[in-house]
Amino acid sequence: MQFIPLLISVLALIVSMITLYVSQIRRGKIKMTRPTVVFFGPDSNDARSPKIYFRALLFSTGKRGVILEHLFVRIRRGETQQNFSIWVYGEEKLARGSGIFIGEAGIATNHHFLAPADIKHYEFISGIYEISVFGKLIGNEKIQTLSTFKLSIDSYEAEQLKNYNNGLFFNWGPDAGQYQKSIAQIHLRTVDSQKLLV
Repeated sequence: MQFIPLLISVLALIVSMITLYVSQIRRGKIKMTRPTVVFFGPDSNDARSPKIYFRALLFSTGKRGVILEHLFVRIRRGETQQNFSIWVYGEEKLARGSGIFIGEAGIATNHHFLAPADIKHYEFISGIYEISVFGKLIGNEKIQTLSTFKLSIDSYEAEQLKNYNNGLFFNWGPDAGQYQKSIAQIHLRTVDSQKLLV
């Protein structure tokens, strides 16, 4: 019987150490929800540079949170792929992505991605696109895959996207369990991210 208090003390110490690790030491991983909306189209009617943007929640699995150093998107169609590595995020006021803190509660915002400056033209043609979202955390050299999903463009939509005033929106339909597509005209107020490249 004299060992019972000692056993309880040891168990309490173990629980305390686990709690300390989970709440204070472990940083956790970064996760991303399914984007509610995804956009393919132009960033500017003048520059005619392609853009992808989506809205999603980024959150950390640890209470300490993490610092996201960079975010980028890679799209693959058939045997071809293209990185959209210029990251801009925000709501009405956009900011160039240069590191943000992601806590346990997460951040829900729009993320805009532009092709590198040396890509003068990228055409969204018909086909099935695999979109992969990658993130890099401070202090971690390994790039993490946050999400991978597929979208399709048919021949009519591809023809509409040849007009640089048009963009293609994919809105997630929870009942249908798939994205609903729509073509819409793009206004200049949508393309403020281009100004951040200067």
